[in-house]
Amino acid sequence: MRIFSYVRLKVMTNNFEELVTALNISPLSNAVLHKLTLFLKQQTDELLLPFVSQLFQSLFILEQWVWQLLSQNSHQWIDEPYYQEFFYTLALFNKSLIFNNDNIEIDIKASLLFSVTINQINNIFQQIESSNNDNDPFIAIASLWFDIHSYFLHENPHCNKLCITDHINQYIACNYVMSKQFKTYLFQIRQSHVPKLVFTAKMLFYIKTCLCSLFSYLGIKVHHFPYTANEMLLYLSDDYLQIIRVHNHTVATWNKELLACIGHLMAVIAKCYWFDEKNGTQMKILFPTEQITCDHVQELIRIVAHKPFHAEIKAVRSNDETVLIDSILMVLMNIVQIQNINWFFRSSAMIQDAILTVAEISLYDEVCLRAYTILGEILTDERLKQLNIADTMTGFLFKMLEQAWQHPSKEYKQIPIEYLLKGKRIDRYCFLRLFQKLTFTDHFQFVCRFSNVIQKRLYTANNS
Repeated sequence: MRIFSYVRLKVMTNNFEELVTALNISPLSNAVLHKLTLFLKQQTDELLLPFVSQLFQSLFILEQWVWQLLSQNSHQWIDEPYYQEFFYTLALFNKSLIFNNDNIEIDIKASLLFSVTINQINNIFQQIESSNNDNDPFIAIASLWFDIHSYFLHENPHCNKLCITDHINQYIACNYVMSKQFKTYLFQIRQSHVPKLVFTAKMLFYIKTCLCSLFSYLGIKVHHFPYTANEMLLYLSDDYLQIIRVHNHTVATWNKELLACIGHLMAVIAKCYWFDEKNGTQMKILFPTEQITCDHVQELIRIVAHKPFHAEIKAVRSNDETVLIDSILMVLMNIVQIQNINWFFRSSAMIQDAILTVAEISLYDEVCLRAYTILGEILTDERLKQLNIADTMTGFLFKMLEQAWQHPSKEYKQIPIEYLLKGKRIDRYCFLRLFQKLTFTDHFQFVCRFSNVIQKRLYTANNS
């Protein structure tokens, strides 16, 4: 069986390498693209590691060829079915490479996915801007490649910074998000009825792709963003509040495009509190009065309680429903931690039930963490005991603490260990479990680094 698999892999390797070599033959045969597409479709999660290991150089050439093709001024190929099928298949392959295989080294993934120059990026942006067809299929395909960059950045915030990352997001911020065209698109979404024709490829590039990119970029440790959080919120807040105010009652009628735009807009709004949290004035910009805050909480709960969204939440932040629910919980978490309105959350069984439901059914760790954090902040110990989730919360947070401590950055994904330690339900039992797994040196380092937070948490645990 092993001999058969080896022979099959050897034949596949030779065939794939020959097809990649044929990409440089002009004119390019549709048969070559079709066969490459079939090869990529055959790569399951289990086969991904040997496929990449055996064919790294050919895959690298293939990815380079794609970036070069996208950056050319002429796109005569764009309407041909074989080209479109190939691009969408490669995009799915790249997405799988990011999300579904932890055995492939991050640097190898980065080398494959971002074999592109700044000049090529600029050419792609210029092609998007100069296109007179708002539904140009080139814009839709180029958006996929920028989405891949965003997914990778969010999943790997500690990766050595890509040489294109700053450039892409500075360009996006200055030329797309902070533009008159962007505001025009937001105005269209503010209307109670948004015709599906509004959601063109160019509009989705501006709202979905560009905001997705900014969200991921603002999550990395070192970024050079041309605007402050306050400037972003002042620019976006009125449109954001009106969009939620108008559409929260009709969530059952949302199409996929509206869902995507709202989710990614909300994500950037929420992230503004994270990347400039020391400023402390952002919440007043978005919610100048308590009544506006309470109204917005109710609006968000109507959206998060929509059960069809729950079934679409993935284990990774890879689809629009997961982005939407995660972004809502980020906003709600900011509110409970900064605003003094926990009484409002406690007064509504609907709010508590909606958040608890998401915590119980979500496959995505960060959604669970945010939901548990909110419940831990707003509910009394008696109420938490009634819900029988205190042990579940402690165990869940312990797992994150353990993984954060083992990571060189002392973070769980993008969540600092200090943030995890602040959780109200981190109790003495959780600390004991963690310390049992630490070496003596780890004990000393852990206590020295986080002594202030530990003391506060133990005091809370002793008095709860």
